[in-house]
Amino acid sequence: MSTLRFKALAELPFRDYRQDNFVEVPGKLSELFCSNVFSEYTMREYLTKEAFNSIMDAIKKGSRIQRHIADQVAVAMKDWAMSKGVTHYTHWFQPLTGATAEKHDSFFTPIEGDRAIERFNGGMLIQQEPDASSFPNGGIRNTFEARGYTAWDPTSPAFIMGTTLCIPSIFISYTGEALDYKTPLLRALNAVDDAATEVCKAYFDKNVTKVMPTLGWEQEYFLVDSALYISRPDLVLTGKTLLGHSPAKGQQLDDHYFGSIPTRVMNFMKELEIECMKLGIPVTTRHNEVAPNQFELAPMFEEVNVAVDHNSLLMDVMARIAHKHHFHILFHEKPFSGVNGSGKHNNWSLATDTGENLLSPGKNPKKNLQFLTFFVNTLKAVHDYADLLRASIASASNDHRLGANEAPPAIISAFIGSQLFSVLEELEKVTDGKLSPEEKTELKLNVVGKIPEILLDNTDRNRTSPFAFTGNKFEIRAVGSSANCAEPMIVMNAIMAKQLRVFKNEVDALIEKGLKKDEAIFNVLREYIKQLKNILFEGDGYSDDWAKEAKKRGLNNLKTTPEALKQEMDKKFSDLYEDLGIFSHREFEARNEIKFEKYSTVIDIEARVLADIARNHIIPAALKYQNRLIENVKGLKEIFGDQEFKALAKEQISLISQISENVSNVKLGVDNLLAEKEKAKNTKDSHKQAEAYCNKVKPLFDTIRDSSDALEMMVDDELWPLTKYREMLFTR
Repeated sequence: MSTLRFKALAELPFRDYRQDNFVEVPGKLSELFCSNVFSEYTMREYLTKEAFNSIMDAIKKGSRIQRHIADQVAVAMKDWAMSKGVTHYTHWFQPLTGATAEKHDSFFTPIEGDRAIERFNGGMLIQQEPDASSFPNGGIRNTFEARGYTAWDPTSPAFIMGTTLCIPSIFISYTGEALDYKTPLLRALNAVDDAATEVCKAYFDKNVTKVMPTLGWEQEYFLVDSALYISRPDLVLTGKTLLGHSPAKGQQLDDHYFGSIPTRVMNFMKELEIECMKLGIPVTTRHNEVAPNQFELAPMFEEVNVAVDHNSLLMDVMARIAHKHHFHILFHEKPFSGVNGSGKHNNWSLATDTGENLLSPGKNPKKNLQFLTFFVNTLKAVHDYADLLRASIASASNDHRLGANEAPPAIISAFIGSQLFSVLEELEKVTDGKLSPEEKTELKLNVVGKIPEILLDNTDRNRTSPFAFTGNKFEIRAVGSSANCAEPMIVMNAIMAKQLRVFKNEVDALIEKGLKKDEAIFNVLREYIKQLKNILFEGDGYSDDWAKEAKKRGLNNLKTTPEALKQEMDKKFSDLYEDLGIFSHREFEARNEIKFEKYSTVIDIEARVLADIARNHIIPAALKYQNRLIENVKGLKEIFGDQEFKALAKEQISLISQISENVSNVKLGVDNLLAEKEKAKNTKDSHKQAEAYCNKVKPLFDTIRDSSDALEMMVDDELWPLTKYREMLFTR
C-alpha cells in the first residue's frame, strides 16, 4: 500500500503540464447556453404551433398533453437530438438512492427487408418501465412485484449527455406510490402554488395566476488527485477518510478562502462551466472555499423543480469532468477531519408570474404588507414544523458537520436581523380587532413603510443560523453537500403551503366578522409573531449558551439522524403530507424506513472498512517499524555496555512500548467494533438498529482513529501505507 502511495505522489508534478487538460473557452459562454437542451427556443423551431402551445400550457398551467401532441413532440425531440449525433434516449430520474438513474434505449428499430429506421414516438417519450424492486422502496415493492414506471416531466427540459437524449422523469410503483424525489416535489410545488396564488389574488394582486418557488443552491466540494484518491481505500469505499492525522497547516491562516484558484483546478472549472452552459445550468460563481482543496460553484436562481434537476445533473457532470482532469470529486459532508466540511446552501423564495419576488419589499405600503405576509408566514411555518425541516437534512454524513463550529447547529432557529426583528416587535403591538385611523397611518408610514430602507442597510449575515433571511430570500444553511435538494425543498414548500392555507382561512374569518382586509391581516400576523418569536435568534448558534437557551424555549436539539428521523414520524407531519396530497401515510412511512436503513448501512460499511484498514494496513506497518526499532536496540546492546546502552536506547525502547500500546488499542478497538457491529446488524427493528449503530458502533470509531493517528506520527514515513492529509490537501 505504501508503494501505491509513493507511486501516486510521483505522478503529481506532471499533472499541470498535460496539454490535453488545457481548456480554452470557445468564444462567449452565452452563445453555448442551452445548446444541448430542448429549450423553449428550440421547441419553437421544431414544434408546430399547436404542439408548442400545448407544451407551454403543461408547463405553466399543468394541463394534460394529448397523445397526438406527445407523438409530435417525440418526433421533434428525435430529429433535434439526431442532428447532434444522438443515438439513444433515456428516462432520467432520481430514485431514493441519492444518485440519478437511467436506462438507455436505442432509436434503432429493425424493419422488414433487413432494413432499419430510427423510431421514437409519444409512448416511448411518456413512459418507460424499470424494475421498481431494485431501488430503495421501504417495503412498497417486493422482488416478485417488480414493475415500476418512469413518466416524462414536461416542466423540466430534455437535454443531451454524450450521445443520449435524457428525458427528466418521475418514478412511481405499479400501484402509483412515489419512489423518487421528483414526484413529491412536484406535488409540493403545486400545493404552494395554489395556496400562495390564492393569498395574492385575494389580498394583494388579482393579476397573479401562478406562484413559483425559486431555488439558488451553492454547491461545495473537495478535489483530490485521482491517484491519491485510489491510494486511500476509505475514500474509495466511503467517500471520507476514516483515519489520518491532521497536518500542521490546515485552514488556520485563512489563506485559501477566496484565494487564487490553482491553474489545474481552473482548467477543471472552465470545462465544467462550458458543459454547464450547454446543459442550461446558469452557473455564475466559482471560488476557493475555507478548507484546503475545497471549492464552491453557484448558479443563478431558477424555478425549484428545474434547479433541483440541474443540481443533480451538475453533480454527475462534475464527477465526469473531474476524472478527465485526473481529479476525484468529493461531495461527502466531512471527508477530512480537522478542516471544514462541505454544505449546499439552499436559497429559497417565491416569485409570481407577474415578475414579483414575494419575499422582497415593494415601493409602497401595500407591497410591503404583502412582503410581511409571506415573510411572517414563512417564519410561522418553520416554527410549527422545525423538526420536519431538521429531518429533511439528516444523514449519516451530515451528522459530522452540523454543530461542529463550521455549520449551523441541529437546533432549528431563524435569523432575520435586528431591524426586521424590531419591525415584528412593532407589529406585535397592533390593537386586537379594528384599528384606529391613527394606528393605521402609523403602521403604514413608520412600520411597514420603512421596510425597504431597513433592508438596504440590513446586509449582515449570521453564518451560525440554519435558516437566515438575506434580504429577498431565506437561506437554508444546514443542507449537506451530497444531499438531493428535493428533500428540504419538499418540506419547505409543503409547510409553506399548509401555513398559507391556515392564514387565508383565519384572515377570511376575521373579514366575515366585519374587519377590513388590512386590519384582518395585521391581526393574524400579530398572533403569529407572538407564537413564532421563540425561534428567532440573532446570536452565536455555535455557543453552548444557545443550546441551553434553546432548551428553555422548548426547541428540540436533534443531534443525530436517528433522533431526527424518529421525530419525523410524528402524526402531525404525516397528516400534513396526506392533507396536501404529497405523500400517503404508506409513502411517508416507507421513506422514513428507507432513511433509517440507509443510515445503518452507511455506518456498517464505514465500520467494516475501518476494521479492514486497521488490521491489514495500520497494524502491519506499525509492527514492521517496531521490528526495525527492536533490531536497532539489539545492535546497540551488542556494541555498548549496560549503562551506556540504557542511555542510548532509552528513546527507542520508549517508542517500542508506545507502538505496542497503540497497536493493542487498535486491535482491541477493532474487536469491540466488529462485535458491536454484528449486534446492531442483527437488530430486527430498523429504528432500534439505527440507534444501535449510532450509539454503540459509531463511538468506537474514535478509539481506533486516535491510536491509529498516534501511530502515524511514530512510524517511519516511508513505511506508512496511507496517503497523508498533507499530501491530499496541499497537492494541486
